[in-house]
Amino acid sequence: FITEAKEIEIDAVAADGVLINYGISEHLENAGTHSGDATILFPAQKIYLETIKRIKKITKSIAKTLNISGPFNIQFMSRENEIKVIECNLRASRSMPFISKTLNCNLIELATNIMIKRKFVKQPIDIENIEYVCIKMPLFSFNRLNNVDPLLGVDMASTGEIACYSRSVKDAFMKSLLSTNFKLPKKNILVTIGSNELKYEFRDSIRLLKKLNYNIYCTNGTYDFYKNLGIKDLQLMDNSFSVIEPVEGWNNFKSNLEKNNIELVINFPNNKYCSNNNTFGSKLRRYCIDNGISLLTNIKFTKLFVLSLEKYLTKKNEILSYKEYTKL
Repeated sequence: FITEAKEIEIDAVAADGVLINYGISEHLENAGTHSGDATILFPAQKIYLETIKRIKKITKSIAKTLNISGPFNIQFMSRENEIKVIECNLRASRSMPFISKTLNCNLIELATNIMIKRKFVKQPIDIENIEYVCIKMPLFSFNRLNNVDPLLGVDMASTGEIACYSRSVKDAFMKSLLSTNFKLPKKNILVTIGSNELKYEFRDSIRLLKKLNYNIYCTNGTYDFYKNLGIKDLQLMDNSFSVIEPVEGWNNFKSNLEKNNIELVINFPNNKYCSNNNTFGSKLRRYCIDNGISLLTNIKFTKLFVLSLEKYLTKKNEILSYKEYTKL
């Protein structure tokens, strides 16, 4: 595996192997989450100029080599500015309407005119001067699927998607999240994180949640880790039973979840590809789905969630129409 790599997509239209129009978007989650389940930001917010140049050069080369006339989508992974192609699809992707809407440029109409040999006009796109961002977020139906662990991987699990605009990434993120019917926590959050690397990466988010006056409950390993970092006033929710007495201990743990009125569970597992659904983590995630408790399982997504939550709770979200953003 190539780990900790950013995934980037380009939706493009070519005519006789010549690149005509395109839009580059980035995934919030690292490569490894199916593109249909990923949170997509457009225009891309955190990509080096050199990376964009390399992606455009590779895209032109592929379009020329395959002599493409029509729509196509290429997915890339980028790590330390090294670009690798994951796949190239010679078709319109699910993100092409999203790109077209955000740019106010009908890429499908352009591609259709090219494919039927009709005269077309290339619409100029000035990405640098777009004053807003659009975030596309997936919708899931895990509550309709019994005994399924709601972890995201390389197989697509979403059953819909929604996209929202703002001039701020945090605003656009929160608008999209709330539009998926995600319930924000009012007071009580449970944090349970597998690897020390992820615990360390999430430390500033824990501090920010404390600053926002949330009651933070942690399982044993997570509690000890953050306590040793000097983060105070965390509350321990013992899960040492998971190996010793898994059945009786899990029942007691469920009682603690209900007693403490946990409204959000943040869980980053050690191995998201583990197929054993009898682990403590899988039982906890499934319990959240079955009982309507908000659940976050991706570190990149959750870090942006915490930052967006702070802005949402302290300042009002910007509410404008689509026409006001695109200045139609």
